[in-house]
Amino acid sequence: MKNMVYCVYSCPCGYYGDSLKPCTCAPSTVTKYQKRISGPLLDRIDIHIEVPRVDYEKLSGNRVSESSESIRARVQAARDIQNKRFANGKSADIVCNADMRIGEVRQFCQLQAEGQSLMRSAMSQLNLSARAYHRILKLARTIADLAGSEEIQSAHLAEALQYRPKIMMG
Repeated sequence: MKNMVYCVYSCPCGYYGDSLKPCTCAPSTVTKYQKRISGPLLDRIDIHIEVPRVDYEKLSGNRVSESSESIRARVQAARDIQNKRFANGKSADIVCNADMRIGEVRQFCQLQAEGQSLMRSAMSQLNLSARAYHRILKLARTIADLAGSEEIQSAHLAEALQYRPKIMMG
């Protein structure tokens, strides 16, 4: 499942949470539909993002966005950091944060006191599994790398936590 992208609607009609078109599904139908995806499968997906409808004005406007070249440079800089991090390691099979095993997570994903408190709260409130815990830390490490930060800050951890699934948390 490495480097896979999945798309799932929130309900059978596809309009649950849509700002313009109302969902026609009964609440029990939405819940049943969302529970078709098992928790262990969701735990293996690092980033969950709800993509809302895009307004015409945003699509047709002259707003300047970040260029692909700029994004590519930032991603390459983060990959370079990761390559350097794992170059002198014992395992040649680790080339990026996603490849880290528990030992590397413990070594390279240490949290400051504020981050530990945030993660402790998230673990209890979101009922996170051990797998989810480690995946969140690896993602937070990647977010910190993209920001050029040596340490995982609370903001990096908070962003990683925001990418957990919004469905099936009840």
